[in-house]
Amino acid sequence: MSKQNRSPLPRQHSNVQRRDFLKLMGAGGIALSAGSLGFASRLAAQGAASVAFWATATLDIGDKWQEFATQNGVTPEFTDNGNDLGPVIARLAAGNANDLFDIGGFQGGAEKELARQGVIIPWDVAKIPNYESLWQWAKDIPYLKYDGKQYGIPAVVNADSIIYRPDKLGKIDSYGAIFDPKLKGRVAMEDAWINSAIFTAMYLKESENQPIADPGNLSESELGLVMEFLIKHKSDGQFRTFWNGWEQGVQLVADQEVDAMTGWEPIVYEGRKRGLQVEYAAPVEGYEGWGNNMVLLKGAGDRGVSDTAHTFVNGLLGGFYGCELGQARGYLVPTDNNVVYAKAHPEEYKPDDVEKLGEHVKAKFAGKIYWQNARPDNFQLYEEWWQKLRNA
Repeated sequence: MSKQNRSPLPRQHSNVQRRDFLKLMGAGGIALSAGSLGFASRLAAQGAASVAFWATATLDIGDKWQEFATQNGVTPEFTDNGNDLGPVIARLAAGNANDLFDIGGFQGGAEKELARQGVIIPWDVAKIPNYESLWQWAKDIPYLKYDGKQYGIPAVVNADSIIYRPDKLGKIDSYGAIFDPKLKGRVAMEDAWINSAIFTAMYLKESENQPIADPGNLSESELGLVMEFLIKHKSDGQFRTFWNGWEQGVQLVADQEVDAMTGWEPIVYEGRKRGLQVEYAAPVEGYEGWGNNMVLLKGAGDRGVSDTAHTFVNGLLGGFYGCELGQARGYLVPTDNNVVYAKAHPEEYKPDDVEKLGEHVKAKFAGKIYWQNARPDNFQLYEEWWQKLRNA
């Protein structure tokens, strides 16, 4: 049935239909958070507002969405988007993603391309009062705006580097450890150019004095230099593996298969939970800064749920979500509302810990930062080179 011929349905009914459809497609690579699904169903039965939230898995807070909904009056139907922007963009541009989802939580950099294609629409920050609480450097992140309009809201920020075992290696402060022949077979990088290419470019620029202007947006010749360097090291057996996805990244650390790897800071937290001595490096070459940004999908506007989406994003910046995400994964919502909320709820969150996390991330951004870019100018060449690396 076409959209034009489809009779209007109550929002909650429409969401239940989309959830059912997503469940049917689960075997095809779309997985819902079971806790979020069950709670969303209960809320739908009660007539509460909801939004279909298609985001990176590490942005999910599971059962805690119930408290979020109580405070903000909106709950997400959370679906993991796989954290790979290639398939995400394809599903938005030529697939059915805009029929299924209202809000995207994507790695920053694709806003310009998505806006050009007309698959996302601008936010009205006047409808997001907590936007004003965002730290200025977060508001100034590249690629949030296009053609003078706000297409991305930086809900989560951090800066990545190296996970390492100090009990095995001592202190690590350079990406050079990843390429050190003494650690052959005991290091790993992520199977994603969006992170591994920039880490390598940062090392070559800052420590090997190679002619690289912006590690996050490599020219054709710069990209060739970086990728040939990686391919040579892979061919020499330097890497234990190129890991793929949160679970494998955690497992490499938990099983003590590697002594150092580039990766996400939440893996450090998870390793410590499992009793391992794991640290996160402060490299002399700097950090890779990134943002998981909220984008408003065109389908939300078509369905008339844009205001609900704005309310949801305002809630993300309200303090509770920041406290919860920080406690669970060490990720930061860049606003002082986190500390305000923790001080008002010290039985749930330790204000000192929340403040310490904020200062920790601020300190990273006070130093040398190169921004991750999910859609660099030569992204198709990145894809081609990365396939060559996989085949090497």
